[in-house]
Amino acid sequence: MSEERAPGGERGRWSSRRKTEVVLRALRGEDLDALSRELGVTAGTIAQWREQVLAGGQAAVKSRPADERDDELGRLRAKVGELTMETELLRERARRAEGDGGPFGRRRSR
Repeated sequence: MSEERAPGGERGRWSSRRKTEVVLRALRGEDLDALSRELGVTAGTIAQWREQVLAGGQAAVKSRPADERDDELGRLRAKVGELTMETELLRERARRAEGDGGPFGRRRSR
């Protein structure tokens, strides 16, 4: 991956603040191609920065911050779903077996 030109035309890294300024200019309606030529940065790079800034902004305005418990909660919910499905299948199998006079069929008392 090639490095883009930093402000002033020299090659190097862009600070997050400078990238955000460029993204804000693009969001305010400045032409992406014109920004690209002015700054010596590809339009694709500016578009990528825009997506990163928007994703970060979306995460920042969530009603509650995500934490490590969210991953575990998701895993446990999936497991509950699997067990629920398995239980339903077993109940259906047992119901069919009872109707067929199988091992769970009605028995007479002695």
